[in-house]
Amino acid sequence: RHLLLECSSCQRQHIVVAKGVDESSGQRSPVMAGGLFAVDRKWFWELGGYDPGLEIWGGEQYEISFKVWMCGGRMEDIPCSRVGHIYRKYVPYKVPAGVSLARNLKRVAEVWMDEYAEYIYQRRPEYRHLSAGDVAAQKRLRSSLNCKSFRWFMTQIAWDLPKFYPPVEPPAAAWGEIRNVGTGLCADTKHGALGSPLRLEGCVRGRGEAAWNSMQVFTFTWREDIRPGDPQHTKKFCFDAVSHTSPVTLYDCHSMKGNQLWKYRQDKTLFHPVSGSCMDCSESDHRVFMNTCNPSSPTQQWLFEHTNSTVLENFNRN
Repeated sequence: RHLLLECSSCQRQHIVVAKGVDESSGQRSPVMAGGLFAVDRKWFWELGGYDPGLEIWGGEQYEISFKVWMCGGRMEDIPCSRVGHIYRKYVPYKVPAGVSLARNLKRVAEVWMDEYAEYIYQRRPEYRHLSAGDVAAQKRLRSSLNCKSFRWFMTQIAWDLPKFYPPVEPPAAAWGEIRNVGTGLCADTKHGALGSPLRLEGCVRGRGEAAWNSMQVFTFTWREDIRPGDPQHTKKFCFDAVSHTSPVTLYDCHSMKGNQLWKYRQDKTLFHPVSGSCMDCSESDHRVFMNTCNPSSPTQQWLFEHTNSTVLENFNRN
């Protein structure tokens, strides 16, 4: 069969890539890390290896994954495998100026994603007119291998992906600054490294677009979590709380609700179902923390700059 290659930890599952294998020894994986897999050498080169037009790093994980599935192969997570991986202690080459991950991603989209590439350009308009270089040879390779369409990949292989990562972002429930009624201060990420408590600061809306955008814009997303950034450019960390007295912290978003699930109620409280408490704050030391819900307390009332009542009603009904 095929040998396993490596992952950075030998306790993790590993990917095996095979050609025309019907029987399954693991779990199918639609996309995997581009350098962490095992594949028959001959078939790898039949697939054209990696696109030589990809520069330095980035995008190769999508290219090899799409290519394998669409061109007659399969990828599986193989549990309980044990293979080592050795990292260099330094980068033995120089990265040329101007090399962009965006160029690599557009190149993959243009060759493999068919009409689905439009979703990328809607989300990242700056990619639309970016040069991907000459992709004619890669398109000829795809044609010669009789590869399936990207629509086939999305409906047959990654069929549940839109549930978690919809091509078009569903509308947000609320966005903009989050102003506290009792203090007049705003939630702020100026000092917010990942894992640190959320803080209150003087509201900066109107003092300059750049300052406002970088610190005090949040989105209550369709996942029912709250993330820094506007609806089209949210960051990947979320409001998180662990108990009815804990601080509200900024933590890696996991999209699994739990500690990151919030309800914005008609009384303007931000309710945290897991702890059964509400987001509160202290004007004296600018802390943001969880507390026993008291809708009559002004410090537990929060005003989003913009709200979508239809989405909010649906969230609260559910």
